[in-house]
Amino acid sequence: MQSESLYDATRKWFFLMPPIFGPLQFLIDAPFGRFAPSNDSIFVVDGIKAWIIMELVSPISFIAILYHGPWAASLYVMSTPQVILASLFIIHYLNRAIISPLRTPSRSKSHIAVPLSAVIFNIANGSMMGTYLSSPTASAFLAGAFSRPSFWAGISLWACGFAGNILHDEVLLDIRRKSKAKGKRNENKLGKEHYAIPHGYLYRYISYPNYFCEWSEWFGYALAAAPLPALMPLTETMSTVQPPWLFLWAEVLLMIGRAYKGHQWYHKNFPEYPKERKAVVPFIF
Repeated sequence: MQSESLYDATRKWFFLMPPIFGPLQFLIDAPFGRFAPSNDSIFVVDGIKAWIIMELVSPISFIAILYHGPWAASLYVMSTPQVILASLFIIHYLNRAIISPLRTPSRSKSHIAVPLSAVIFNIANGSMMGTYLSSPTASAFLAGAFSRPSFWAGISLWACGFAGNILHDEVLLDIRRKSKAKGKRNENKLGKEHYAIPHGYLYRYISYPNYFCEWSEWFGYALAAAPLPALMPLTETMSTVQPPWLFLWAEVLLMIGRAYKGHQWYHKNFPEYPKERKAVVPFIF
């Protein structure tokens, strides 16, 4: 009962906090990536190592809860749809936490506040997702999943988003590889050797297709994994919204401001940057 109470409290705060902190992302530059601190103070950490640590805690928390959470489920007694969804979550983070950063030629340093806040977020999210997926609520909802078109539509959308995320990240990685091979900073003298205008695929339409693809990925996951929450009243929404939808909610609200600031940065630092590109949603924003 105590674990369930903690689970419900975490769900509530995951619903309430993103609308508060999300708008702040439009006003401040998060101190990592292109906005990384330029000094070498004790609060500035290695970008690749910090990324691996802060992302790896999510699948670790997820797996730990699956086996030792309030319902003590294991992958061997879960239904096939639950196993599929658990596998997709782990596959995403296997790429995000290990494969992708180890393939990255370089990554800007980060203020320690960024990985610390990400660790808190990812532990909470991984624990919530593991708790939900092993719960009687998920078991009941997924009992007839294979006969439900929304399940297969969601899985397909997850796969497209996952592939799109990797594809567009590869464009950025290729920019860094070429810059590193040349052994010099880019022509714009930004002090960062791995920044240039990305081209191809959805970069034709938006500055952050990797964000857009990740949102598509988790929208598909939520569509497959959990029932739609009640939209009104607000108290009913908080009591019915499940972690897959909460994850999507938090990601969009916390990342859209960063995409907007990064989009502005491109226009400021590259006069030739395509004027027709939107920030993160094709043709809209």
